[in-house]
Amino acid sequence: MILPLPRRALRAAFAVASLSLSPLAAALDYDASQVYVADCVVNWQAQTYRAKWWTPPGHTPAHVDTAPHPWDTSWERVATGTPTGCPGEPVAPPAGPGPGPDPGTPPEVVTVPLSRLLADEADLTASPLMQSVRHSVRTLDNAHVEAVAPRRAQNPVNVRRVESIVDEATFDYLFPLRQPEYSYRGFLQATAKFPAMCADYDDGRDADAICRRTLATMFAHFAQETGGHDAWREQEAYRQGLMHVREMGFDEGKSGYNGECAATGWSTEAWPCGTWPDGRFKSYFGRGAKQLSYHFNYGPFSEAMYGDVHVLLDAPERVADTWLNLASASFFYTYPQPPKPSMLHVIDGTWQPNAADLADGRAPGFGVTTLIMNGGVECGGSGAEHAASANRITYYRAFAAKLGVPVPSDETLGCRGMKAFAENGAGALPLYWENNWRTEPGCQLVSYQTAFSALKDGDYVRCVRRAFPHVEIIDDTRS
Repeated sequence: MILPLPRRALRAAFAVASLSLSPLAAALDYDASQVYVADCVVNWQAQTYRAKWWTPPGHTPAHVDTAPHPWDTSWERVATGTPTGCPGEPVAPPAGPGPGPDPGTPPEVVTVPLSRLLADEADLTASPLMQSVRHSVRTLDNAHVEAVAPRRAQNPVNVRRVESIVDEATFDYLFPLRQPEYSYRGFLQATAKFPAMCADYDDGRDADAICRRTLATMFAHFAQETGGHDAWREQEAYRQGLMHVREMGFDEGKSGYNGECAATGWSTEAWPCGTWPDGRFKSYFGRGAKQLSYHFNYGPFSEAMYGDVHVLLDAPERVADTWLNLASASFFYTYPQPPKPSMLHVIDGTWQPNAADLADGRAPGFGVTTLIMNGGVECGGSGAEHAASANRITYYRAFAAKLGVPVPSDETLGCRGMKAFAENGAGALPLYWENNWRTEPGCQLVSYQTAFSALKDGDYVRCVRRAFPHVEIIDDTRS
């Protein structure tokens, strides 16, 4: 899945249908004379890169490492050995141990038992970190979520814990200027949807303390992302959060953040944009407490909420007008964005930095959650703390004081000097399925994004079906 990018990301417009593209070779080395469409993968100077959007001739991947923001370059680095090629064209597999079959010979249809594929998937996802991530992103069915209400005795355990820390009166005090769409009940429902948020722990960790720190962290980011930041107001700046439901300058009648919807490629196949009756694409501008943006974020969020990508792609306004406006923040909090860990795993101590993390300045504390949230804009460098990061620190201290969260003097609260998460860090968990490029049908875990997620039931088998279309999968799991 693709998790939320900075909400100010470039609104790139794709005009693929109007272009006349030169033929590209199946094994792609970057060619400065060529146009590359979204999801083209090329080799350049011994590294492999993917085009994030339509890229005109001469725009090389040279600035991937030096661009100040992710949207300042259309390229992103992917793992060496990623198959190269462009959407709709044959891809070149990485070099293997020997020659493959003659491409002129139709592959022989073979059968494989479903039980074997399921066993392969279980083996590939057996690591403790993968199991921990899978456990932390589980969801409660919507019938139970819709039943949640303040002071209801049958509320889930994690909801009752949140109520004990932030009751409705406290919520009203902390967010006195919030829009009416952000209700206290909606806040509790957003908590209920993700049972790992403020959950119990069976290994001695203090669940109440972790929950308090969770809420202080989330509220601080709410205040920065959706707050007024107005010094003249009676309410302190940290209490000005949730003032915006929709991104400033946008409403449901204004088009935006949908330029890539007309592009061809696996991302629009996996998360097809909804349309108005006149054929115009729906708009995926920032909505909710996290300001969720772009179709490739609405689709995965919709699937997590409803098991169906189309619900929110067809009706993105629900992310503003219902309890999903706060659930989108819970979604971002619990889901990792490899090589980034999830905020949940940072706060509850599951993520422990390794030597590579520490060498790059990534230490436990509130600061690393800002690196996860908007590190491409606010973190790095050796100068003063970025103004937005400084705001977050101020807001976090204020919420921590109100919620009884101790802030140690040595906690890393800012993110200046922190380098971006890297593939040698402790949070670099491959989460996507890709062709294993072997004769034996199967898929492998990779760190670059594909249409198939290891966090989604059934995606391993779907990956095998896509990668090995000549294979017939026999369901031998039914008695």
